[in-house]
Amino acid sequence: MIEVARDLVGNIERSLAPSGDRSGAPRGLRMIAGRDLYDLASLVLLAILAILVLTTFRDYAVTNDEWIQHRYGELIVAYYRSGFADRSLFALYNLYLYGGLFDSLAVLLGHIVSLDIFDLRHLMSAAIGVGGLGAALATARLIAGPRAGFLTGVALAVCGSWYGTMFHHTKDIPLAAAMAGAIYFLAQVARDLPHPRLRHVIGFGVLTGAALGVKVLALLLVCYVPVAIALNAPAHCVHAPRDAISFMATSLLRFMPAFLIAYAIMIVAWPWAALAPLNPIRGLISFGDFGYDIPTVLDGHIYRMATVPRWYVPAYLLIKVPLLMLAGTALALLFVAVPALTQEAVSGRRRRDVALIAFAAFFPLLCEAIAHGPAFCGLRHFLFVLPPMAVLAGVGLDTVVARAAAWHRPVAAALLAVIAAGFSWNALTLYRLHPYEYVVYNPLVGGLAGASRLYATDYWATIMPEAVDGLEAYLAKTEPVASRDAHHVYTVAFCGERAAFLKKARPHLHWAKVWESADFFIAPTHMNCDLNSRGKVVATVKRLGVPLGYVKDQRMMIALRRRG
Repeated sequence: MIEVARDLVGNIERSLAPSGDRSGAPRGLRMIAGRDLYDLASLVLLAILAILVLTTFRDYAVTNDEWIQHRYGELIVAYYRSGFADRSLFALYNLYLYGGLFDSLAVLLGHIVSLDIFDLRHLMSAAIGVGGLGAALATARLIAGPRAGFLTGVALAVCGSWYGTMFHHTKDIPLAAAMAGAIYFLAQVARDLPHPRLRHVIGFGVLTGAALGVKVLALLLVCYVPVAIALNAPAHCVHAPRDAISFMATSLLRFMPAFLIAYAIMIVAWPWAALAPLNPIRGLISFGDFGYDIPTVLDGHIYRMATVPRWYVPAYLLIKVPLLMLAGTALALLFVAVPALTQEAVSGRRRRDVALIAFAAFFPLLCEAIAHGPAFCGLRHFLFVLPPMAVLAGVGLDTVVARAAAWHRPVAAALLAVIAAGFSWNALTLYRLHPYEYVVYNPLVGGLAGASRLYATDYWATIMPEAVDGLEAYLAKTEPVASRDAHHVYTVAFCGERAAFLKKARPHLHWAKVWESADFFIAPTHMNCDLNSRGKVVATVKRLGVPLGYVKDQRMMIALRRRG
């Protein structure tokens, strides 16, 4: 990510260089007076996102998986501290099939940073998410210039499936961000083949290793390499097989340092991968064979993760991503496929770059559909396709604006105004959903209201803190004396894991393992979990007028059942 930032800043300095002699003006004014302000706008966007992360990371609840992921990180640290003697990590469910880079770093940082460990994880994940956005921005800028980069950054920033997940999807976002950075360096390397710059090769290796150190799905990056080489082969290689083979062999050789770096990082962050050379491949195959009985929902139909239709992930992509992002992606593909639609033919360089990014965005979806792999929680396991899609969207929107400007500048200004209005609406929607941005849906299904109970919403049960606050407010209003008595205990059951509840609840609220006998029941509306109880609704968590979860008082229901 440091290399990405250096390249971006260097590009900004060059693009903002003054056209005349302004040596007497302050440096800041010289930059503002430069030819292009989109780079400056990109930096402002990243700064705003950084401020939002620092001021809101405590608003997000502990998710169902976080406690076990954190435990996995502790066991990895224990494994190394014991000189490989403590092998408990290999017996922790199936966690050994995952890399533990993020989890182990969180554990190590937890010893030196005075933050609640889950708040620290959320801060780290969100910062990494901003870094991934920066990588996507830099990639689009590399392909089509500053405006495309800025539009890419905005598109991803207002995408709730990215912004809303980057605080608490502490495995999926680090994977996606590292892959986005690796794709940036891959595009840089591909441009200079067969003699790429060493720093770009190293950058690709480091970020590929970081991605593999989180999840084995990052092996997809290795698949992208031959595609990048083939797309950037000299034109004469089509008719000269020997030259084509020589180019391919030389280019692959140039990638060897990256592969070695990636492998070294992977086996350090993923101990199971170091036990046998083929374990990463075995891990990848294992993901395709997962047989857990995890339910999910699509258009109101309940499926098990192994039986979802082939179009499950593409369907969620179409209804979760902002419409402008979808439109920009389609435009990028259209302009490259039919360059005559633009005033000037799209350069061969740009067409090759867009083809590579399109492959990174859609090849994983094609693999999932063909292999009919397991899936659940909507887009959760495919968040890594969002940065490449945002790059395509930025390039596509930039191209249509450039085409309009060449025809009639006021039309281009109007298009930019429409794009700004569309993205502003997306941003306003996320603001109204906070801190549940990840439940957003686009108008193709009628927004959140149309998706409620028909599609995956708050699958992480992140309503817990607000629901507990609602329960406390109800008790304070209806039972002011008893609720202040530290010895008076209320039992609470819920759909989800205990960590989020225990982090928020006061001592007089006790977790109940058996929900039927609990005083209160907290449940999200996701998968109709709230319908398991017929208790009295005493608090509701809602956004955009749509209930996301309820708190139900079951005491009267339990008393009536006992009398009967």
